[in-house]
Amino acid sequence: MAAPLILIVEDDLSTRVLYRDYLCLAGFRTADAHNGFQALEKARELRPDAVLTDLAVPGMDGFAFCRALKDIPSTRGIPILAMTGHPEYLADLERIRHAGISHVLSKPCDPEAVARELRLLLDSQHAEVRQSAS
Repeated sequence: MAAPLILIVEDDLSTRVLYRDYLCLAGFRTADAHNGFQALEKARELRPDAVLTDLAVPGMDGFAFCRALKDIPSTRGIPILAMTGHPEYLADLERIRHAGISHVLSKPCDPEAVARELRLLLDSQHAEVRQSAS
């Protein structure tokens, strides 16, 4: 079985490389995008197992990207781990829910915590699939 594919959406190159390198060492495969438009295109093409996205990316912001991802039948079930350095985003639970975001971390995010949260999202998603199949 192939390692889970994580789509990393982050406009800051050094941050994107940090997460990409750490997640690869932690046993994930990765793809990355620097803005929401590119991320949506890659998500449609690659159908990743999960998405790690900053909420403040250029073009289509993280909230719009997540909503668009959830509007496409083939990508609707992809769990989304969001990151933000904006405290007001963390407090806007309705906007987070409306965007279909599974969990949000406050930046700066420790790469180990990111990997742990991604594993939890993937494990819970697989548990839901097994439950619905029973």
